[in-house]
Amino acid sequence: MGCYGGRDKPIQKQSQQKTMTAKTLHLEDDHFCFVCGKKNNRGLQLEFAVTEDKTIRCGFVPDKNFQGFSGIVHGGVIGLILDEAMVNLLWKLGKSAVTAEFRMRLKKPAYIDEPLVFRARIENEEKKIIYTSAECTDENGLVVATATAACMKV
Repeated sequence: MGCYGGRDKPIQKQSQQKTMTAKTLHLEDDHFCFVCGKKNNRGLQLEFAVTEDKTIRCGFVPDKNFQGFSGIVHGGVIGLILDEAMVNLLWKLGKSAVTAEFRMRLKKPAYIDEPLVFRARIENEEKKIIYTSAECTDENGLVVATATAACMKV
């Protein structure tokens, strides 16, 4: 991600003097997260629940405001919720981490006004990185999208 000034050269702002590292980053939930924050009136305000097997689950019925092409949910919205599911799981399990790398594969269209279910799980945990995966299914249980992430512990 990021802006590039040439083929391989990232654009650096002159005002950029210090890079944030995992050692200096402090995470705090002020309930204004766009996806799950209950104080964010413009956000989705989704509710995530951790299951007995330490996975997380969330339902979402996208309306026309989340459309890309006519009648179809924008893929970026699905990606946003998949990413949130993975990091939200870590947060609720007491693991402070942020997404360092995210990959998503869209498998089939999701349609406006049809329920979606998002699930995430931890695949592996190392000293500094937690590897997670997630999926989005439609009301028939068919996979709409899958995602994986490498989350950096902070």
